[in-house]
Amino acid sequence: MMSKNNTNGRNQFAMLTIDDLVPQDHLVRKIDAALDFEFIYPIVEATYSDLGRPSIDPVILIKLVFIQYLFGIRSMRQTIKEVDTNVAYRWFLGYSFEEKIPHFSTFGKNYVRRFRETTLFEEIFAYILEQAVKAGFVTEDNLYLDSTHIKANANKHKFTKEITHDEAKAYQDELKDEINRQRIEAGKRPFTLSLEREVKLKERKISKADPESGYYVKGEREKQFAYSAHTACEDNGFIISTIVTPGNIHDSQVAFQLVKQSKRLFPEISCVVADAGYKTPKFVHFLTHLNLRPCLPYSRPKGAIIKNEFLYDEYFDCYLCP
Repeated sequence: MMSKNNTNGRNQFAMLTIDDLVPQDHLVRKIDAALDFEFIYPIVEATYSDLGRPSIDPVILIKLVFIQYLFGIRSMRQTIKEVDTNVAYRWFLGYSFEEKIPHFSTFGKNYVRRFRETTLFEEIFAYILEQAVKAGFVTEDNLYLDSTHIKANANKHKFTKEITHDEAKAYQDELKDEINRQRIEAGKRPFTLSLEREVKLKERKISKADPESGYYVKGEREKQFAYSAHTACEDNGFIISTIVTPGNIHDSQVAFQLVKQSKRLFPEISCVVADAGYKTPKFVHFLTHLNLRPCLPYSRPKGAIIKNEFLYDEYFDCYLCP
């Protein structure tokens, strides 16, 4: 027999708490149990004045960002709408049913006026990583490098142009000196051929809306203004170091600093794994100087031979990959 449900339950009164309505296995409960957000207060205390009206709790602002990224909400505006109706999110923030959720622009204004010049986000990252290390989740054997592009909120058709030097030129003098130094130490004659090339100029597009982003062009992918999030992970997928650059910065240029950061935090790292975008003689030479084994896609370059189980380039006089 077909039944028809009435809507009288909408007006029901019940003695309940928000805690009663949040499932015990909900992700926000696990995060709340694992992280004590009290460490945020001393980090941002210097950015607040002793005068004026009471501010929104800075922990609330940070928790809103956690909700946005953990649950894949596309914007802070939408996040506020979700929090307004989601009991679990309200529980995570510590808000009652009657309390008004902050306006979506509140975080943006606080970031620009208060948090932008601080190390708040780096310290949050370091604190969470430290908890993972103490729990034994992080390994120190292998380091995995990669990057992902994040689209900037900028119209790709609105830009200005400027002429800049080709960035590859910056490495030539250093590379030439390093090659000749090693050849002399090995009793070989230094190169007499100049490695210098004609200085190349290239046209660079600068976004009018977001000049800090970079114009990203790669293969058949959509051309757009973007940022690159360069990350280094360990065996279990925990990010141990990250650097954000404009989207037109090549992965291999950032890899040096990324490895140095990771090695400083985790000195027991012995192997670096990356894709073909990182396979340059200079980067591999840099890894061997740090006693790190490069693990890169194999492609035998011209003039290379197998030497001591490593691919060795006679021209650059250095190891290329295992």
